[in-house]
Amino acid sequence: MTKPFSPLLPMEYSDEVAAAKARGAPLVALESTIITHGMPFPGNLDMARSVEAIIREEGAVPATIAVIDGILHIGLEDAQLETLAQTEGAMKLSRADLAFAIAERRTGATTVAATMIAAARAGIRVFATGGIGGVHRKAEETFDISADLDELARTGVIVVSAGAKAILDIPKTLEVLETRGVPVVTYDSDIFPAFWSRDSGLKSPLMLNSPAAIANFQRMRDLLGVDGGMLIANPVPEESEIPRDEMEIYIARALDNAERDEISGKAVTPYLLDSIFGLTDGRSLETNIALVENNARLAAEIAVALE
Repeated sequence: MTKPFSPLLPMEYSDEVAAAKARGAPLVALESTIITHGMPFPGNLDMARSVEAIIREEGAVPATIAVIDGILHIGLEDAQLETLAQTEGAMKLSRADLAFAIAERRTGATTVAATMIAAARAGIRVFATGGIGGVHRKAEETFDISADLDELARTGVIVVSAGAKAILDIPKTLEVLETRGVPVVTYDSDIFPAFWSRDSGLKSPLMLNSPAAIANFQRMRDLLGVDGGMLIANPVPEESEIPRDEMEIYIARALDNAERDEISGKAVTPYLLDSIFGLTDGRSLETNIALVENNARLAAEIAVALE
């Protein structure tokens, strides 16, 4: 049973999240597009349950965010999680259409941008994801730039990821983040990661090597009155990575396939991820799961350190 948050905004907390808020426990937000658009059932459900369990093990409380029949859920009961994992045709929600889905009583999964909005509305300061969206390759022709970047500039949530998705133009993504004033901190490395790979070939703008240091950095931002979010880039564990040189071969082939099939807009990222899954014989998905779990652990540690 969920608990209503506001008579105006149809937003509900799961029982676990409501109890955590009542006692002031650290919370970690989780997106839901990785469940509905990232991998098939039942692997997506197993992954979601595993990520939530890791956060609990580290002393925080998970809050998976999704819109179900027009209600914005902050935290899902296990039965809701299982239903969402089997839902076909769920909307992929970002800043532009989050309110639309709520107003029209639709069901949708939240991207990085939408999850940040919902987390901030619920008072959750830390969010774990896989990789952020950013500037797509050939964006100078397509103008395809993720809303995640502007959301990071405006919404005060710490986003823990394995860097930007490697299918993107990572140098341009970092340039946009710098222009928007978003701190980019790589955890325990001075090299910015590239999602499936630990090394993007680019030096990280900033580096910190403990959750406590990240929490302290955020406290200083708060004291200065600096708005907006912070991106924590957490390299995938070494034993799970696919080296960058190898990944670039798969990404190039997937991009060629997308161009051939005239894929555009929100369909690009899931198409590319599915194509790369096939090209790597499933290795990319195994790495994806490993990095999401790794990010969840670090996010929980940061949330605890912020308390």
